[in-house]
Amino acid sequence: MERFSVQENKLNHIPEDIKGLLPENTVKTLVPQVEVNREIHPAKPRYRNEFAKYIIFRSDACIHCGKCAELCPHQVHVLKSGYKLFATPKNYLCTGKACQKTDHFCIDQCPEQALRLVENPMIKALGDNRWPSDMLLATWKMAETGAPPAEEYEFDYQTGNSGGGFDRMRFKFPEKPPVELSDDEIDTSIVLNRRDDGRPKIKIDVPWYGGGMSFGSVSNVTQLSKARAAVAWNTFSCTGEGGYMERMRPYDEHMITQVATGLFGVREETIQRVPIVEFKYAQGAKPGLGGHLLGEKNTPAVAKIREAVVGISLFSPFPFHSVYSIEDHMKHLDWIKHINRRALLSTKVSTPTDVDMVAVGSYSAGTHIIHLDGGYGGTGAAPDIAKKNIAMPIEYAIAKVHKFLVDEGARDKVVLIASGGIRTAHDIAKAIALGADGVVVGTGELIALGCVRCSRCSAGRGCPRGIATTDPGLVTQMELDWGTQRIINLYNAWRIDLVEILKRFGMRSVRELVGRSDLLMHLDFNNDVQSMNEVKPAMDVKPVKKQAPAAAKPKSKKPKKAKSEQK
Repeated sequence: MERFSVQENKLNHIPEDIKGLLPENTVKTLVPQVEVNREIHPAKPRYRNEFAKYIIFRSDACIHCGKCAELCPHQVHVLKSGYKLFATPKNYLCTGKACQKTDHFCIDQCPEQALRLVENPMIKALGDNRWPSDMLLATWKMAETGAPPAEEYEFDYQTGNSGGGFDRMRFKFPEKPPVELSDDEIDTSIVLNRRDDGRPKIKIDVPWYGGGMSFGSVSNVTQLSKARAAVAWNTFSCTGEGGYMERMRPYDEHMITQVATGLFGVREETIQRVPIVEFKYAQGAKPGLGGHLLGEKNTPAVAKIREAVVGISLFSPFPFHSVYSIEDHMKHLDWIKHINRRALLSTKVSTPTDVDMVAVGSYSAGTHIIHLDGGYGGTGAAPDIAKKNIAMPIEYAIAKVHKFLVDEGARDKVVLIASGGIRTAHDIAKAIALGADGVVVGTGELIALGCVRCSRCSAGRGCPRGIATTDPGLVTQMELDWGTQRIINLYNAWRIDLVEILKRFGMRSVRELVGRSDLLMHLDFNNDVQSMNEVKPAMDVKPVKKQAPAAAKPKSKKPKKAKSEQK
């Protein structure tokens, strides 16, 4: 695979007026920023036998004529030059049953009938209800090719099988777009500062940025891959609450640093580097618990950044013990505003029942971005009892906060970002239609890197694919260029899907979709429109016919029983 072209800027990435806001000592520590090209290249799976929906078996009757290799347009069959025998088929490229309708179906065309096609039994065990096997396979395909998977693969990836949330929502697409638009006419950018406070009007090219994953919870290669993809797409990635790696410095202008309750690795120097600083008050996957990193993942490199002792489990307290009111929250924001006079401020909160009051209070305190984090997200390190039983589902929280901010006259002055279970471009569009300006993605990026949802993120050597680990042996499984390209490709595929949604509604900008909940329907209710190729409602609710009120009949009084009868 081609390597990225890297270009160093001699600190020209910061305008002079912004540079004047930074302390002199901070300007001296700035390093040249790296540019990563937004080019789409194939990024094939790391493993020779990647998970596949179908498996092709070759019997001893094969005469190695090579006809299957000549017919297959997907290069499933491999007969290398100079070899007599076929290599193992690349089953993950096979379209399976869809290929039966074509004239190049290898099973039927084999002269010796030596090939057999079966569904892979492992697929039934792959994934879970939120990330079913088809969604995982489709995400891997997008990360490999940079485009949505072809229809012939028959991946049902737009929704999962959770039975709730975004999985029960559908768009009500018109039969014909109101306006015919080309892809080039669609604007997917959003602005992250709506306050007229003199701070930069930062614009990102897509309505999402990478979620906070600390060094320790994931490997340094994973963090750097996320950061480099953010540079390529002119968006952001987040350090998480584990401090700021020195290797992240060439990507400062596309990083969000997080100030969490444990204050691990928080220093004035790192706060002054970045354009956005996020206060993490709670995480939707574990509200009321705070962050935790078990001792076997606290390696010497992690402990150095977090300023902790090697091998000791690290737990963040749930609250900031210095914040018990909106005024205390304002004090924290003012602290950051004085340390970094160019930074935008983000406030990350979970979704309690009074999340609307939390949001408007955060707006009053001076935040630029309100980040709502729902309970559907989180890695395998988050306990299920917290994810499934505490926070409000993100789809309810988005609509509730959006409406409350509109009623309070503050919606146009603050940016609303949602996270927690955003898996596809369709989820992104649904969150925006409910009222968010954009979203934060996390698990989807890890899936692009090869995550199989084994839920072993909390263990030091638990991640078999070297993504959510700090073990020196496992980390070497993934190359930085490969990881970067996979996320770049995934972002491109998501944008293609998002543009297609906007085109079907005749919208020229993703900002036109904000708050358009009238374009959504929920399958648990009586829907007036059935979208093309959408699942029908689980139950048909028929309207009850109104009947004329019957004439009132006088109530007949029953004779009272005698006392002897009552006994």
